[in-house]
Amino acid sequence: MNQLDRIFHLKENGTDVKTEIIAGVTTFMTMAYILAVNPSILSACGMDSGAIFTATALASMIATLCMAAFANYPFVLAPGMGLNAYFAYTVVINMGYTWQMALAAVFVEGLIFIALSLTKVREAIFNAIPLCLKNAVSAGIGLYIAFIGLQNAKLVVNTDSTLVTILPIKTTLTDGTFNCMGITAILTIVGVFVTAILMVKKVKGNILLGILITWLLGIICQFTGLYVPNPELGFYSLLPDFSAGLSVPSITPTLMQLDFSKLFTGEFLVVVFAFLFVDMFDTLGTLMGVASKADMLDEEGKLPRAQGALLADAVGTSIGAVLGTSTTTTFIESASGVSEGGRTGLTAVTSALLFGLSLFLSPIFLAIPSFATAPALIVVGFLMISSLMKVDFDDLGQGIPAFITMIAMPFMYSISEGIALGVISYVVINVFFAENRKKISPVMYILAVLFAAKYFII
Repeated sequence: MNQLDRIFHLKENGTDVKTEIIAGVTTFMTMAYILAVNPSILSACGMDSGAIFTATALASMIATLCMAAFANYPFVLAPGMGLNAYFAYTVVINMGYTWQMALAAVFVEGLIFIALSLTKVREAIFNAIPLCLKNAVSAGIGLYIAFIGLQNAKLVVNTDSTLVTILPIKTTLTDGTFNCMGITAILTIVGVFVTAILMVKKVKGNILLGILITWLLGIICQFTGLYVPNPELGFYSLLPDFSAGLSVPSITPTLMQLDFSKLFTGEFLVVVFAFLFVDMFDTLGTLMGVASKADMLDEEGKLPRAQGALLADAVGTSIGAVLGTSTTTTFIESASGVSEGGRTGLTAVTSALLFGLSLFLSPIFLAIPSFATAPALIVVGFLMISSLMKVDFDDLGQGIPAFITMIAMPFMYSISEGIALGVISYVVINVFFAENRKKISPVMYILAVLFAAKYFII
C-alpha cells in the first residue's frame, strides 16, 4: 500500500486504494460497451470484427496506462464514439478510401497531436479558455452524457414530429416490443432510483452497485420471461456466452495495415484535419469538464500536468491506428469514476487492467447491457451539471457564452461543437466592452476565427 501511495500520491490527493479501485471498475463498467460497439461499427467498412475487438481492448489498455504514467490522472481512454462512425461511414464508405488508408490518416493525426502536445500548443489552448466556459463544458458534458444514457436505455427515442420523445411504454404492450424495449426502459428507471438511494445513503461504490443491481434485475427478468432477447432490435441475452471458449481473437488482420499511398493529396489532408479537430476539442472538453468536476483545476483554471494528459491521448491515437482501430481518445465516462472518488492514475490503471482482462473474459464484459450502465450515465450527468453553479450569470459576458456552450453539447450531440460555439460567442460578446476585452487572450481570438472558418470550409 505504501508503494502505491508513493507512486500515485494517494494521500496527497485525498484518496485511498479501495476508492481508486472502485472508481476504476466503475469507469470500465460504464464504457465496456465500446468493446462491442466499436467492432460493430468498424466492421461495416470491411474490417475483421474479431481483430477490431482485440485492437480496441489493447489500444484502450495501452493508452490508459500512458495516462496514468504521463499524468497520474483518473482518465480512461478508448476508441471514441462518433470518430469511429466518421471513420467507417464517411471516410471509407462515402469518400471511397480503403480502411487501410483511413488508419493511416488516424496515425498521421496522432503524430501531429504528439507534436502539438510536446510543444505545449494544446496545453496553451486549454489554458486560454476562460474558467466560465470550462465550468459550462462540465455542465454541458453532464447533459450530454445523461442524454446518451437515456438513448442507450431507449427511454428517449426518435420521432418525426419532435425529433425526440419519451418511449411510449403503453405502445410496446401492443406492438410486441415490451419484453425487450419496454422492460429495459423500466429497468433503467428502477436503476436510477436504486443508484440515487444508494447515493443518498452514502453507500461506497454506489454507481458501480447501481450498474450491477440493474444488470442482475435484468437477468432475473430474462429467467422469468419478462425480458426476451431480440437481436434484430439490438437486445441480446444478458447471460455471458462461453460457448466459443476464452480464446483471444487474432489481431493479425488489422495489425500495421496502414496505407500511405494518398498521403500527399488534398483530400487526405482534409480527412486528417477532420479527425484532428474533433479529437482535439473532444479531448480538451472532456479534460476540462471532468477535471472541473473533480476540482483538479488550479485558481487560474489551468490543469496541472495537462501536457502529460494530452500526450497520452496523442500516443494512444497513433498506437491504436497501428493496432487497427479508429481514433483513441479520453472518454467522458471517466466522469463516473471521478464521481466515485477517483483522483489518481491508480483509477486509470485499474480500468486498463480490466481492458486487458476483457481479452480473455470477453463473454462477461460483452454481456453488460446498455440499460444497466444507463442509470450510471444519467446520475453522473446530475453530478456534473452542478459545475454551472460556479458561473457568474450576473455577468452576461460570462453567462451567455456559458449557456450556449452548455446547451450546444446535448442538442448538437457534440462536445467539440459546444466548445466552438462557446469560444465564438465569448469573443464576439466581450470584444465590444473595453473592460471585458482585456480578459480575452490572443489564443481565444485565433480559436474564434478558426472555429468560425470551420463552418464555412469543412
